[in-house]
Amino acid sequence: MLLRLRALAFWLGFAGSTVVIGLLAAPLVLPLGWHGRYRVLSQWTRFNVWWLGVTCGLRHRVHGAEHLRQPRAAIVMSKHQSAWETIALQQILPPQVWVLKRELMRIPFFGWAISMVDPVPVDRKAGRRALDQLVAAGVDRLERGLWVVLFPEGTRTPPGTRGRYRVGGAVLAARSGHPVIPIAHNSGSFWARNSLVKHPGVIDVVVGPPIETGGRRPDEILAEVEEWIETEVARLEGRPPPALP
Repeated sequence: MLLRLRALAFWLGFAGSTVVIGLLAAPLVLPLGWHGRYRVLSQWTRFNVWWLGVTCGLRHRVHGAEHLRQPRAAIVMSKHQSAWETIALQQILPPQVWVLKRELMRIPFFGWAISMVDPVPVDRKAGRRALDQLVAAGVDRLERGLWVVLFPEGTRTPPGTRGRYRVGGAVLAARSGHPVIPIAHNSGSFWARNSLVKHPGVIDVVVGPPIETGGRRPDEILAEVEEWIETEVARLEGRPPPALP
C-alpha cells in the first residue's frame, strides 16, 4: 500500500508539471532559439527525475559517461524497458532530439512542448516512406550538432526478454556516418511496464563505447548494437548472456 501511495504522489507531480510546461513554459519559449527552448523545457525532466527520487526512492547511476564526450553528434540506441528512460535519458545525454511516433505530438501539453525541440516524428503507417522520413530528419538534426535518440526495439520489453531490433536507426547511422552510442540499463526491474508501483533502489545505466559506422552496412551495425546491449543488460540483471540470432 505504501508503494502505491508513493507512486500516486509521483504521478500527481508528473501530471502537474506536464500541464505547467505545456500551458505556461511552452508558449514563453517560442521566441528563443533551439538551445534556449531546450534549456527551459528540459527542466520538466530535471524536476521529474528529482521528484521520482523524493516520492519513490528511485535513483540512478551512470557508468561509462566518458563515452558521451564525442567530437560530433551521435546516434543513441537504448534498451527500452519502462517509461523511466524516456524521462531520465534527457538528463543524462548531451542536447538531443528523439525519434518518436508522430501521434505523440498530438497529446495535449506533452506533445505541445516536445514539438518545440524538433523531434524526429515517424509515421509508422507510411511504410518505406517512414524510413526515408527518419533518415532525412535524423541527418538534419545530426548535422546541427544534436544527438538523435531512439529505441531500436520500438516498444517496452520486460526484463529477461528481447524485442525485435528494427533497422531504422542503423540505416540512419550507415547513411550519415555518425557513431552509435549503445545504452543498457535495468530500469524494468524497478519500474515495470504497466505497473503503478515503482520499487525503491538504484537503476544502473551503462553507456557503451562508440560504434563506428562509416562504410558499414546497416545490418552489421544493428547486430553489433544488439549484441552489446543485450549482453550488458543480462549482466545487470544477473543472468547468462542471451543466445543472439
